[in-house]
Amino acid sequence: MTFSVIILGSSSALPTVNRFPSAHVINSHERLFLVDCGEGTQVQLRRFRQRMSSINCIFLSHLHGDHVLGLFGLISTFNLLGRKKTLDIYAHPDFEAILRSNVSFFNDYLSYRIEFHPINCNVVETIYEDKHITVSTLPLRHRVPTVGFLFREKATLPNIRKEAIARYSLGLADIVRIKNGEDFRTAEGEWIPNAELTFHSHTPRSYAYCSDTFYSERLVGLIKGVDLLYHEATFLDKDLGLAKQTGHSTAVQAATVALKANVGQLIIGHFSSRYKNALQHEAEAREIFPNTFAVEDGQVYEIVAKATPL
Repeated sequence: MTFSVIILGSSSALPTVNRFPSAHVINSHERLFLVDCGEGTQVQLRRFRQRMSSINCIFLSHLHGDHVLGLFGLISTFNLLGRKKTLDIYAHPDFEAILRSNVSFFNDYLSYRIEFHPINCNVVETIYEDKHITVSTLPLRHRVPTVGFLFREKATLPNIRKEAIARYSLGLADIVRIKNGEDFRTAEGEWIPNAELTFHSHTPRSYAYCSDTFYSERLVGLIKGVDLLYHEATFLDKDLGLAKQTGHSTAVQAATVALKANVGQLIIGHFSSRYKNALQHEAEAREIFPNTFAVEDGQVYEIVAKATPL
């Protein structure tokens, strides 16, 4: 069951030759979700062979240009391709008027409907849910109202152990009750605990996307134990003053969040164009949280369930 992140853009405000502005695609069971939509996102979708028609939900972390300016071109492209399915967009309430104005100005006719969902940037709440995942907001600290997003798989029903079916002559009705959490009582009156009859073949996985933000202790508590964390790391530690001035984090701060939150793996991005590459960011972060990787455009990260002690 696919659960992965594709990096479309890893630069901060100023694009570079090798890095586009922020945009990630989350693939959950072959359904694609777009998080942020910086300039050129539609180019990156084609470049990295992502199915545009499978994107039905777009989540915008905040209203700075490097996170939203690619949306209007993408909407136009959807229209030219004859899209019919509704497009759901989740963003700060102020964005709705901007969105409607641009769509009406640049498109004489839209072949599909856009459903706008306002986000409260000050609270943690579930804003999307389907049979496979939930998406919740993570309030962040930036110069404008900003949220991150927590993608969490839903737990599936357990499997019945084959040997238990034979040993206790379980019928269909018994199996249904056991899969829904009940213990089993034998004909002799012995109670068999549910845990002895079932097993989970798949542990639910989680991904946290934490865009532009100051270092946040509150965030640590909201993302405890996630399997994969993306946290912006715009600056190196020597430029901590700039990070504070602009409302961003350093690689060291991103790694500190990962360490305190006990996440499985950390990926960092949103790098300032002042740096030639992100090797120093990765090195600084690994001093604190070794399982850190500086992202590059086009990379795919499979979300693997975090190992827990037996």
